[in-house]
Amino acid sequence: MKSSKQLSERRGGRVRGRLRKRANDRARLSIFRSGQHIYAQIIDDTQGATLASASSLDRDLKSKLKSGGSVDAAGEVGKLIATRARDAGVAEVVFDRGPYLYHGRVKALAEAAREAGLAF
Repeated sequence: MKSSKQLSERRGGRVRGRLRKRANDRARLSIFRSGQHIYAQIIDDTQGATLASASSLDRDLKSKLKSGGSVDAAGEVGKLIATRARDAGVAEVVFDRGPYLYHGRVKALAEAAREAGLAF
């Protein structure tokens, strides 16, 4: 029987494989969430470089967040990643939710990033 980590990697690989087919040389907005925090990166897969990143541990957010693992924190991280992407010259991305379902914190981050001007 496979471990939960192996199953999670398998799900994430399936999602990432589908994204590669329809990315059209766009950067990828990748999400990682733990029990206490949420992280977002904009990655250029052609160069293998991170263009922008944000998390609930950033100094800008940590002081005004009650908890890093809440839906509110995810929304703030979404706004921050969108502004940092704009500063890096990225307007369109593909959303890589990884092995996580599109609800709760992942959905809050994605919707906040869209509202702040990131297109995906």
